Amino acid sequence: MAFLIHTMKEIIIRKVLREDNFALAQIIRAAFIELGAPLTGTVYEDPTTDALFELFDPEKQGVLYVAEEEGNVLGCCGIFPTNGLEKGYAELVKFYLAKEARNRGIGKALFERGIRAAREFNYQFLYIESQPSFGKAVKMYERYNFKYLEHSLGNSGHDNCDVWMLKTL
Repeated sequence: MAFLIHTMKEIIIRKVLREDNFALAQIIRAAFIELGAPLTGTVYEDPTTDALFELFDPEKQGVLYVAEEEGNVLGCCGIFPTNGLEKGYAELVKFYLAKEARNRGIGKALFERGIRAAREFNYQFLYIESQPSFGKAVKMYERYNFKYLEHSLGNSGHDNCDVWMLKTL
């Protein structure tokens, strides 16, 4: 999938490649630092953050999409069958953008592609874990009819998240 943004540059949304691992890990960790989010008990210190291509095995009914502009990786958003989730549930994960990619419609395009992928995998529910530090993203989840939960679902291993939301697909 490709689309043009207001600067007339083409943004490509594609599945993750092995060579994206380093750039994506940098983008994810930079977002935590920039927004003052907790580093422990989060994706920041999760070792899978350095090996996203390997994590998103198509056999596991998950996918990670990457936004790219002129060969530069700008961000990602994925769907993953997190351990401990009930049948029919998936988690929207690794939704991060480089600072220069924000407020350009790229996040929305990645997010919508992730939701579409969850439907294509025939999931009935899409779960999200987040933090107040990522308030702009949380507001977007609200606009897409994600509803707040009082507790976490599944076992992501990210025990420092305290915003949990669910959407019926």
